Amino acid sequence: MTDQSRYDLFAACAPGFEDVAAKELFSLGIAHPRAVPGGVEFRGFLSHVYKVNLWSRTAERVLLRLGEFRAITFKELRDKAKHIAWENAVRSDHIRLRVTCHKSRLIHSDAVAERFVAAIGDRLGRTIQCADDDDAAPLIVARMVDDVCTISLDTSGARLHLRGYRQATAKAPLRETLAAAMLLASGWTPDRPLIDPFCGAGTIPIEAALIARHVAPGRQRCFAFMDWSIFDRDAWAELLIKADEMIVTKTPSIIQGSDRDAGAIVASRSNAERAGVLNDIEFTPRAVSAIGPIGRGWIVTNPPYGQRVSADHDLRNLYAQFGKVLRAKCAGWHVAMLAGNAQLEHSTGLKFTTVVRVDNGGLKVRFVQGTVPDRGEQHEQ
Repeated sequence: MTDQSRYDLFAACAPGFEDVAAKELFSLGIAHPRAVPGGVEFRGFLSHVYKVNLWSRTAERVLLRLGEFRAITFKELRDKAKHIAWENAVRSDHIRLRVTCHKSRLIHSDAVAERFVAAIGDRLGRTIQCADDDDAAPLIVARMVDDVCTISLDTSGARLHLRGYRQATAKAPLRETLAAAMLLASGWTPDRPLIDPFCGAGTIPIEAALIARHVAPGRQRCFAFMDWSIFDRDAWAELLIKADEMIVTKTPSIIQGSDRDAGAIVASRSNAERAGVLNDIEFTPRAVSAIGPIGRGWIVTNPPYGQRVSADHDLRNLYAQFGKVLRAKCAGWHVAMLAGNAQLEHSTGLKFTTVVRVDNGGLKVRFVQGTVPDRGEQHEQ
């Protein structure tokens, strides 16, 4: 690899939000990002690798494609894999390797992984070992689909939702990347008020404040590409300087987070303080019925949906109360939320015009959004 080469790259994101991630990458200066199942394909230089890792709020991981070939036997797999320039990606005797196989004749991932390790050793002329517990070892991702093997090098290290600020957690925490994707998909802009009445550990309000103040989500963390021999420290330092120059001192509008669980509010404030946005968010312990919106804005939230927090509890009454409060206090406001199923969604009594099925930590949920009707429209209904 060289810093002047152009690469095929892939930004993985939460399934269901690929289009949102593609729009975000385009806004970061990526030409022709293409949304595909599970993420966004794009081409770029190492400078783009740096920038996307630093600035993407929706990507979980950025992968650099090392090669792609077709293989239907284990011998063919090993022979073709050893022609990849592993010396550019593997500089020690340890790697981490993740293999998935779908609709291929080579369906056993452990056997495929064994051939990859052997092929890397063939190429480098030394014994290579898998060390999945060694976070410093480079992560190689191999995916076999329809007998075609795609091999990628992870550029990110720890998943990108690990911004570094969320150390205090509440029940069923929401990943930072998913919270950011919800905000971007909702159409919210920082000049309008935002309320999360089920804020939990505060992830949605904190991500909103980071967006409003133009804070790069990866500013306080390290990345795998920093260990590469071709890592350009000067280019990275310049990127950080530019990022810091973009930060504004305060959010232009109100951001509120509330939760009936006082412990969740303590966690929210602690996380917001680590993120540097505590003074930008009004955190309040209160029930949904006590929210008091000003003007018109957005409700973006992740209410409980049963599978983990209240598995044996009927939440329809909670959703019905939520919808009643919004109709009484938030006429004309935009609403975006995750719902565990259509029944809970319909219990609000609101009409949602957008429904996207997304994956939240292995749970299949629905991202829905709409507008609370004005009182005149409610009367007509």
